[in-house]
Amino acid sequence: MALPHSKLELRPLGNTGLKLSSVGFGASPLGNVFGAVSEEEANASVRQAFHLGINFFDTSPYYGGTLSEKVLGKALKALGVPRNEYVVSTKCGRYVEGFDFSADRVTRSIDESLARLQLDYVDILQCHDIEFGNLDQIVNETLPALQKLKDAGKIRFIGITGLPLGIFTYVLDRVPPGTVDVILSYCHYSINDSTLEDLLPYLKSKGVGVISASPLAMGLLTESGPPAWHPASPELKSACQAAAAYCKAKGKNISKLAMQYSLSNKDISSVLVGMNSVRQVEENVAAALELENAGKDNEALAEVEAILKPVKNQTWPSGNQ
Repeated sequence: MALPHSKLELRPLGNTGLKLSSVGFGASPLGNVFGAVSEEEANASVRQAFHLGINFFDTSPYYGGTLSEKVLGKALKALGVPRNEYVVSTKCGRYVEGFDFSADRVTRSIDESLARLQLDYVDILQCHDIEFGNLDQIVNETLPALQKLKDAGKIRFIGITGLPLGIFTYVLDRVPPGTVDVILSYCHYSINDSTLEDLLPYLKSKGVGVISASPLAMGLLTESGPPAWHPASPELKSACQAAAAYCKAKGKNISKLAMQYSLSNKDISSVLVGMNSVRQVEENVAAALELENAGKDNEALAEVEAILKPVKNQTWPSGNQ
């Protein structure tokens, strides 16, 4: 795929001083979460992402039972570039064996993650899917433990992630300002669900950076459709299928449209999307560059929004990711 030479836009992340590429590299697929990825393919994907201007890489010990961290660590090391040229985010509290947000576990967790990633520090450590834990424990025990890790230089910034938007305000209203640097929300800023937008002024007032993941709504906004386990209602699945079919008939790609929709809000620092091949990297970067150079396809977007209007902002319970 021939790509223009312009680089991806870099956006500030809250009050951190970090600047993230508008497209972020979600490394969960490197843990073989969606099928086997060879080490060669993983290295090539990360190399091409970096070459095209992606500087933000996100993983978790939960993805592939620690495999994603190991594979990403090797791929980043193979780049052979100075550490300050890329931003790495990993998570704590969610593991293949279950959830554990205790101070002891998250403290051990970062040492394990740093070893797998072959790094001295991560830029962001996030409490992973906090709705499955006790939010008061997150406030009173987990975040103070992460603050100690920050003081020790093992992490630079602290984040929280999850699906229900109410978890973010619950925690942020109960911790001192500046405790949480960033939130990662998923499936709430895409064509079918833009409810994250209502929270953006609040997050900005708290100085908290915003990362939005899953612009394709965990596969809903793709031609191939979502995986069988997807928790969306039959009505939502059906509407998204109709929207994808409409796009295909018009020679458009619903995934590109969805990606551009998510990227168009500049209050979101980075749109995180899972990638496991050079082709996927190039398609995502091309969609972002096209948006920057030519703007959104408003006509196609309006038609898709009309199809999805009856199910707009319909969400689902937490439990799958």
